[in-house]
Amino acid sequence: MMDACLDRQRMPRHLFCTHCQVVRERDFRLVADRLHDVSLTGLCVTPAEPVMTGDRLIVSFRLPDSDTWVDAEATVARVIHGRRPGEHMRALGLVFDVIDEDAHLALAHQLLERPLAPPGRTTQSFESKSLARLLSALTRSGPSVNPN
Repeated sequence: MMDACLDRQRMPRHLFCTHCQVVRERDFRLVADRLHDVSLTGLCVTPAEPVMTGDRLIVSFRLPDSDTWVDAEATVARVIHGRRPGEHMRALGLVFDVIDEDAHLALAHQLLERPLAPPGRTTQSFESKSLARLLSALTRSGPSVNPN
């Protein structure tokens, strides 16, 4: 095992949508089940249960197109409530505390093949942004309806 966060500088995030299991260490309750983006030092997941910044978690997910599982210990670094501009849903920013060295190397290899997450990206998908733009354009250009 290795300490994955000796250098806590911000690493580039890569799009990495897949299923995961994130459980709270103190009671083993499932707190998240969807992974959105990953860096070498942490990840962003969609929460299923409320958690607090600083909560210790156990993370497990399988690397796509691989038999390699990443099992790690992590800490909640940020709770995204979806209320700020640009945030469209709840999410958790997790920082790896301990991760198996072989899994960490496999993750690093996978990230080389993954696109970078756009700056300021939250968990809203590209498809939902496109749909929102389309609906907005249709609303503006559509016929006006007189309620009387």
